[in-house]
Amino acid sequence: MQTSSARLIRESFHQYYKTSVETTLSPSLIRQREFGFILSDRKTMLRHKSFQNSASLKTHIVNIVPSDVYYSSAYYEAPEADMDKKGWRGADLVFDIDADHIPTPCGKIHDSWVCSGCGFSGKGPSPEKCPICERSKFDTRKWMCDRCLESAKKETIKLLDMLMRDFGFLESELQVYFSGNRGYHVHVESECIRLLDSMARKEIVDYVIGLGLEPELHGLTKKGRINFRNKIDGGGWQGRIGRGALEFLEASSEEITTVGLSKRSIKNLMERRKMLREKLEKGGWLDVTGVGSKNWPKIIRWVVEQKASKIDTVVTTDIHRLIRLSGSLHGKTGFAKVETPVGSLSKFDPLKEAIVFREGEINVDIVEAPRFRIGNKYYGPFRRECQELPTAAALFLICRGAAQARE
Repeated sequence: MQTSSARLIRESFHQYYKTSVETTLSPSLIRQREFGFILSDRKTMLRHKSFQNSASLKTHIVNIVPSDVYYSSAYYEAPEADMDKKGWRGADLVFDIDADHIPTPCGKIHDSWVCSGCGFSGKGPSPEKCPICERSKFDTRKWMCDRCLESAKKETIKLLDMLMRDFGFLESELQVYFSGNRGYHVHVESECIRLLDSMARKEIVDYVIGLGLEPELHGLTKKGRINFRNKIDGGGWQGRIGRGALEFLEASSEEITTVGLSKRSIKNLMERRKMLREKLEKGGWLDVTGVGSKNWPKIIRWVVEQKASKIDTVVTTDIHRLIRLSGSLHGKTGFAKVETPVGSLSKFDPLKEAIVFREGEINVDIVEAPRFRIGNKYYGPFRRECQELPTAAALFLICRGAAQARE
């Protein structure tokens, strides 16, 4: 028997899908895609499904009302067959940027965990072992705020810059989506990448995250000097390192301390930063007495960390990956996966644009929730209380397991 919360979610999702436009739920070359659905009990994945057109896909979604809808980044000859019989015909290049993979201080405020063994709980990321019973299994609850969503957007913008500036993709070949939860998806649909295997995609991943980058190949000499040869505005990692070095020279002394330099080296840098900036902008040699040849690699490692994009590497290398369908609802938030133009990403507000339930109010019993924003309004924090909230806010709490609809 369904609870009032489960019924409410199902009815709300059903109404959304019933009134949605078919084309918003249709990927390109739909006949060659595999589809997967998480049913409302959230325990069952129904996959290996295919559809001839967007109308039949929408009809199926309206009939089963899934909590989440996925489709394959891959193209198949027979999408409904078993994996070894599908007949792989290529795949889009897909990137997933999630706040889960980006360390932010806000997580210590709004995230929490509970030990599955003894029930001991705490704030922030879960420890490796419970400090009480030493078990390593936890129930975690991660929330979203403006700060962690902005960090995910920042990583997405860095990725898009790499794809266009370094790899040469056109803006028209890139699609950017808010995932409906804590991050963004970037899809590249281009013939030039469609047949790349997992290893080739791993090379792209390594480039994006700066893995295995050798400083000596990007301007650092064995004598501890740097030469960027007027490539500050150029593509590739040499240009990125140069631009990052400029940003490093603008950093505060507190930020520079995190790089691991000695106090003497920091003092020399702070005293010479104007001269360093001038040389770097002209593309000349950076040779500063007192910085030391051992310090430049540390600085470059810091720069690479800042300039690399923190993507989920597994998603990109998986040539059979199921990715959330654009226009579908996220079962953990009630928000939609929505597209935003590449050039408009910096101004995109997911907590406004991804909201689809904009009418009515719902009475809910809230267990606990930190302060959060929906649209222009903030709610909470809440703890063991009953509230009448706008539908979007109430469904958000129910989908996250933080509240129950009142009977």
